[in-house]
Amino acid sequence: MSGSRGRPSPEQPTIADVARHAGVAVSTVSYVLSGKRAISEVTRNRVLASIRLLGYHPHAGARALASRRANVIALVLPLRAGMQVPVVMQFAMAVVTTARRFDHDVLLVTSDEGPAGLRRVAATALVDGVLVMDVELDDPRVPLLRELARPSVLIGLPADASGLTCVDLDFHRAGWACVAHLAGLGHRRVALLGAPAAVYDRGTGFAHRTRAGVVEAAAGHGVDAVTLPCEEGAVAVRRSLTDLLERHPDVSGLIVQNEAAVDPVLATLPALGRRVPRDVSVVAVCPDRFAEQASPMLTAVPVPAEEIGTRAVALLMGKLDGEAVPEVTLLPPRLTVRDSTAAPAPTARTGR
Repeated sequence: MSGSRGRPSPEQPTIADVARHAGVAVSTVSYVLSGKRAISEVTRNRVLASIRLLGYHPHAGARALASRRANVIALVLPLRAGMQVPVVMQFAMAVVTTARRFDHDVLLVTSDEGPAGLRRVAATALVDGVLVMDVELDDPRVPLLRELARPSVLIGLPADASGLTCVDLDFHRAGWACVAHLAGLGHRRVALLGAPAAVYDRGTGFAHRTRAGVVEAAAGHGVDAVTLPCEEGAVAVRRSLTDLLERHPDVSGLIVQNEAAVDPVLATLPALGRRVPRDVSVVAVCPDRFAEQASPMLTAVPVPAEEIGTRAVALLMGKLDGEAVPEVTLLPPRLTVRDSTAAPAPTARTGR
């Protein structure tokens, strides 16, 4: 019994079975699976057809020994206060599905252990590389990432990206695009209802970059801008909006960067006597599905979680294969105009 350990059962096809069925050498099947050598399209398709027909699955242990890889990548995703879990899971799903296309599994690390946890994960033979999320401007994990023997990619952008590989939406330009859209419609005072205070307090990059883009764009377009964090929940949103409109009753454009606040904002504004978009135009920085399901449908800059996750995995695989990759990849924002924005009503104009 012990001598047969690890061997395929008679029902399990081997790589030799695939080679015989496709009429090629075993090495050709191996090259098709690994992609390490160019194979003609005709031969490749014949091998893949045999693999599908026979139901062949490469043995993970043997594959790892042959390639000296674990065929696993780590996704370091500490679950912290203020994080929007549904959006975060979109990133995670994109990473998992893309990793499978590269024949890799994903080890999800959710504990918030900072550099120590990152060092622990990278020091094992369990993973080939590391993806890091919830990146802060002055992230304490960054110095370690520059020193690690294993390749890494950040989904996010620290203040100093030198010696790293980062991919993200260009949130600075996203904030700018929101203000530019509202200014083009004639709005003269706008407000950013941002992420929860905890997100700003720990220096999370996307929140600070969006806010900086809003402030700079407002100055460039001659628009007054107010920025404030917003906690989660209908009660907190109502409190924030009530305080905002009491202090700045002439705000006619609202930018929301807090997915959990989108529906409460749209429900609260009419209760405060502000119709959307006649009295207040609303723009969101959020995934498209949030914008499309809202009522009215939201003008928005989508957060392309799937594309960012896919790019991150592709960059990591490139580094594993010794390819040169860019330090920073920022996806340009794309603002989609829907029903929630319009020119301000005459009574909402400031007369500036």
